[in-house]
Amino acid sequence: MKRTVYGPEHEEFRRTVRAFIAKEAVPYVHEWERAGRVPRSLFKGLARIGALGFDVPEEYGGPGPTSYAYQAIIHEEVALAGASLGHHHVNTGVVLPYLLRLADDAQKARWLPGCVSGDVLLAIAMTEPGTGSDLAGIRTTAKLSADGSHYVLNGAKTFITGGAVSDLVLVVCRTSPYDPKDRRAGLSILCVESWSEGFAVGRTLDKIGRHSMDTAELSFTDVRVPAANLLGQEGRAFAHLSQNLPRERLSIGVAGVAQARAAIRFTTEYVRQREVFGTSVASFQNTKFVLAGCEAEFRAAEAMADRGVRLDDAGELTAADAAKIKLFCTEVAGRITDACLQLHGGYGYMTEYPIARLYADTRVSRIYGGTSEVMKTIVAKDLGL
Repeated sequence: MKRTVYGPEHEEFRRTVRAFIAKEAVPYVHEWERAGRVPRSLFKGLARIGALGFDVPEEYGGPGPTSYAYQAIIHEEVALAGASLGHHHVNTGVVLPYLLRLADDAQKARWLPGCVSGDVLLAIAMTEPGTGSDLAGIRTTAKLSADGSHYVLNGAKTFITGGAVSDLVLVVCRTSPYDPKDRRAGLSILCVESWSEGFAVGRTLDKIGRHSMDTAELSFTDVRVPAANLLGQEGRAFAHLSQNLPRERLSIGVAGVAQARAAIRFTTEYVRQREVFGTSVASFQNTKFVLAGCEAEFRAAEAMADRGVRLDDAGELTAADAAKIKLFCTEVAGRITDACLQLHGGYGYMTEYPIARLYADTRVSRIYGGTSEVMKTIVAKDLGL
């Protein structure tokens, strides 16, 4: 099916990204997975090819307003190469938009140039032990000093992508007492520099997949955070998060489509080469039917994600739209990677084959950014239910 979301300028960028990944990422996949992270030099390289700092104004070294299609291309090329760019998509596609939307001029001048150059890596810390998707239940606290110069931050976070390697962590915390009548009130976002006294990185968590993208526990013990590091309005974090979640969920849906595409590509190549009982696996009717079904589902998800990219570019992507995209595209990706692994037989369980890593990496997409169940709740609400 012909796609219309990309033009010649996008395809030129795709060629640059593809060449970069082939040279700077593919040879090191297993090394980075063993290390549990990618080197900072990778982000410097991404900066050189213009793959950091999307939408950052030119005055801070960025390209200015940029279609999300460019980030979608990166998702596609990473998946097709069976590679990894660490927490690049979280740094650039999820966290950076918070600074772009909420930072004041002084904050932008402090942090955005480094975001473009790869000198400032970003993470966002929302989830806490025991809270999961219930952001209103956050217990990390930040108390403003008597003279109003700084906050004192105390608490803990878990499942923080990029938490062990980032320089600036956007911490969602409670700056006023919990109110059971309005559980969403009183939350704020503080930008915490990783070298702050009392800020500690705990365990780097051992995950099923995405081994080269660190996921860490963080703790804050009487961390003094300058009042100038408050992002957005005090007590308005829930609203701020709601504004940015549609883009985050679109990105997860787009990544799911990219993973489904890659799974089909890897499997089509494999079944043509693999012989069983003296004939290629591709010649069996079951193989043809399975891959035909995968292709049809993938194209439906692709069309949905492409529409989401256009809506995002137009500023028209709603929370319900993003929830539908994330729900459908990640569920499709899960079904396709599972079916494709099955066609690999025993080899599909071996991590030397990209389908095995893809299968493990894809599973979390139905959990983070809001579980599939949360997405269904949002869609049901949009239906008036």
